Amino acid sequence: MPTKTVADLLVETLGAAGVERIYGVSGDSLNGITDSIRAQKQIEWIHMRHEEAAAFAAGAEAHLTGHLTVCAGSCGPGNLHLINGLYDCHRSRVPVLAIAAQIPSSEIGSSYFQETDPQHVFAQCSHYCETVSHPEQMPRVLDIAIQTAISRKGVAVVAIPGDIALRDAVEGRRLHFPPPRPTICPSEDELTTLASLLNGAGRITILGGAGSAGAHSELIALAATLKAPIVHALRGKEFIEYRNPYDVGMTGLLGFSSGYHAMMACDLLLMIGTDFPYQQFFPKDATIVQIDVRGEQLGRRTKVDYGFVGNAKATLQALLPRLNQQSDEKHLQAALAHYRTARSGLDDLATNGDGQKPIHPQYVVRVLDELASEDALFSCDVGTPTIWAARYLSMNGKRRLLGSFNHGSMANALPQAIGAQVSHPGRQVISLSGDGGLAMMLGDLLSLRQLNAPVKIILFRNDALGFVELEMKAAGIVDFGTHLKNPNFAELAKAAGLLGLTAETPDQVRPMIAQALAHDGPALVEVLVSRQELSMPPTITFEQAKGFGLFALKAVLSGRGDEIVDLAKVNLFR
Repeated sequence: MPTKTVADLLVETLGAAGVERIYGVSGDSLNGITDSIRAQKQIEWIHMRHEEAAAFAAGAEAHLTGHLTVCAGSCGPGNLHLINGLYDCHRSRVPVLAIAAQIPSSEIGSSYFQETDPQHVFAQCSHYCETVSHPEQMPRVLDIAIQTAISRKGVAVVAIPGDIALRDAVEGRRLHFPPPRPTICPSEDELTTLASLLNGAGRITILGGAGSAGAHSELIALAATLKAPIVHALRGKEFIEYRNPYDVGMTGLLGFSSGYHAMMACDLLLMIGTDFPYQQFFPKDATIVQIDVRGEQLGRRTKVDYGFVGNAKATLQALLPRLNQQSDEKHLQAALAHYRTARSGLDDLATNGDGQKPIHPQYVVRVLDELASEDALFSCDVGTPTIWAARYLSMNGKRRLLGSFNHGSMANALPQAIGAQVSHPGRQVISLSGDGGLAMMLGDLLSLRQLNAPVKIILFRNDALGFVELEMKAAGIVDFGTHLKNPNFAELAKAAGLLGLTAETPDQVRPMIAQALAHDGPALVEVLVSRQELSMPPTITFEQAKGFGLFALKAVLSGRGDEIVDLAKVNLFR
């Protein structure tokens, strides 16, 4: 029998932990590990074109499945490229293990070719990071890393020099218990206090986030009992929005007015499983109660009068029998009426513009929402694609939505779509990509054909960093450095072996998206959308209004007054 190497044992251990694939880019310091993957059939090597994309893809799989996923990078630049994607995974709280290959162990500390210090480099985007210096150390370090990523729902990193990976393995202990799934609930006294607060309150609004996952029925029952409207944060959209008669939409910079006003009009705001970051969107005078499984999150976004540590599902199950059925529906009905008006206003913007160019991006997503399958997996780039996805994609309990919602990185959508597709080969996967985001990680367009991953890319082309321009306008700054001199993306897609289509007029949007979705393979639909489309926040501050006025004045004085006319044409005359 051939001798088992450290790399063999590492791959064998990952397979026993349920890992099915490793995303990465091959390199000499990874050769021992990739050769071990080649020699077995349990784990698949997913060959990406950039390590950052590998980390994003691994994070997408972890988000969708809840299971440990793995990415890998060779020494120095290879594992440095992982960092941005790993930051996103860590901030999204998904279990990802990164294998960071290292230079030969005897050269560490000598400023050797490609030398870096992974333990310092990855310290801020991981819960655990350790270097394997001896073969006998590897089994325990790997076990700890796996358990840390799973139990703390974040990133763990194992750095391993290439020469150590090729040495004879030393078998060690193995952890065989299932992933921990603890139930955390406030104490009896705390539940009594919480019930008393809610039973004695007047107008109650619920703000739910991603921590509400798995507690949909309890959340609806809570709203029914309290006669409370439910506002959701962006990461809570896929878990809260569907089959919800108490839904009044989102708040925040990407939300709309009904969610904002439902929070501002309440006497008591009940936050459940959310770390919603924008302080300006919280009510100033209401009593605020927060329930979160992570105690360190209580009160870090706004002043909290009462904080309780607990899982959403377990806490609500224990709380509901203690609550009195409320009868006063005035606050709820007012919030629902406001939502219907706001929703109608948003839908009015999602039109074909009487066939005129350029195309309204809202219309593109409305059509996509109608044509996509009921269990489609969506990813969206940071910026305006996230706005349109948040406002116009319908969640139904089967669909899922991926994005860089906490880390806010560009170029996330396509790599996340790849991770979603290879881990869910029978599902329809759609990337809502911006031209800036797609161009930033354009190399992994080639991965779609290489992996035979039938991802459908809806590309919003406006030849600009659109959301950055909106931020500049709101600050009274004439946009600069945001123009993109783009290629024909549909022709690029064809050159990469994809179906490439370009929609230049509104009447082409529906048939081209339908053709792409029906295509047996990867496809890209390049849609020429308006560069001047405004996405208004739920409330306009004086500073924003002043900033926009300053922008208009500066634009005219700098000889760019035609932009003001274009803005009016696109946003006022519909």
